[in-house]
Amino acid sequence: MLIDRGRLLPDSFGYIAHATPQELRAVLSVAFKHEQATGPGVLREWFCLVCQALFNPRLVLFSACPQDRRRFFINPTSVVDPLHLEYFEFAGRMIALALRHKIHAGVFFDQTLFLQLAGRPITLDDIADADPSLHASCRKILEMDPSLVDSNILELTFAREDEVLGSRTVTELFPGGNDIAVTSENRCQYIDLLIQDRFVNCTRRQLAYFAAGFRIMFNKWKPWTEFFASLDVEDFDRMLGGSKGTIDVNEWRAQTDYRGYKEKCRQIKWFWKAVENMTVEQQGRLLFFWTSVKCLPSDGFSGLGCRLFIYRASSSRDHLPTSQTCFYHLNLPAYTSLSMMQRRLHMIVQEHVSSGFGAS
Repeated sequence: MLIDRGRLLPDSFGYIAHATPQELRAVLSVAFKHEQATGPGVLREWFCLVCQALFNPRLVLFSACPQDRRRFFINPTSVVDPLHLEYFEFAGRMIALALRHKIHAGVFFDQTLFLQLAGRPITLDDIADADPSLHASCRKILEMDPSLVDSNILELTFAREDEVLGSRTVTELFPGGNDIAVTSENRCQYIDLLIQDRFVNCTRRQLAYFAAGFRIMFNKWKPWTEFFASLDVEDFDRMLGGSKGTIDVNEWRAQTDYRGYKEKCRQIKWFWKAVENMTVEQQGRLLFFWTSVKCLPSDGFSGLGCRLFIYRASSSRDHLPTSQTCFYHLNLPAYTSLSMMQRRLHMIVQEHVSSGFGAS
């Protein structure tokens, strides 16, 4: 596949969405237009960039949980895009392929999405991360004194009000539900139906297309739901997202070897000092620049399968570091001070630089 970075999603969609299952199960090869680099590092980078773009809430396919922006569920308002169903199947294929190639895409599913894929019911406790406001409201209704609920102080019926694109709509939770008041006797049923409508009924078609993308992983006689039913969300997190913890710089250093430098060289000491002073986000961008690994495996750096290397670059000290992501190589010029090292590394951990600059 030849991908133009400026057309990342359209180009990737053109290849993946129209490929046969047999083609997708074959060896994948990716190159970016006008770039010479190929190999596993480029493949990892492509997976991470495409998944990051697909799950970006601005695309409206998925919503991020308010308290954990790396965890996602299906956005019911995705219907505003006429191609949303095709893109949901494309997203499913990308996730399935990432699992098949054992690439940690840095994406985590919310409990509600995982349970839908596993064919399991969604309860009130399951929606706490996806919709804290609805969870709190439902919990309040359950804990209210029965006499207050029966007094109709809440003025609730078996219907749900929404505002979509500036228009107010009322959706009955069952036929005639708008005429049935919520009481202390039926409030549990009301909450169950409200959750079912919000997280299942409103996204049923999107889920069907998203799940269809997973079929490339499974034999035709084994439903994809069996795969998810055999796991819990923590298992799936480790398979797809990798580690959610902070990066252990000491472990990172212990997993790194040197060529042209020695561990006691001042440039190496400055390098690790600069890394220690980075934010967690900056450390993650440096790791991605170096390896095209978005998130570490659950067992940390040892789970990468091979060691990392820092090579002494022959380029001028005015140049930025470069990387060979396929081999986990970082090419580091011999900077003459800690401040120079920090400035150069700061430049490559900028979001627009850490994706693609100098990587091969």
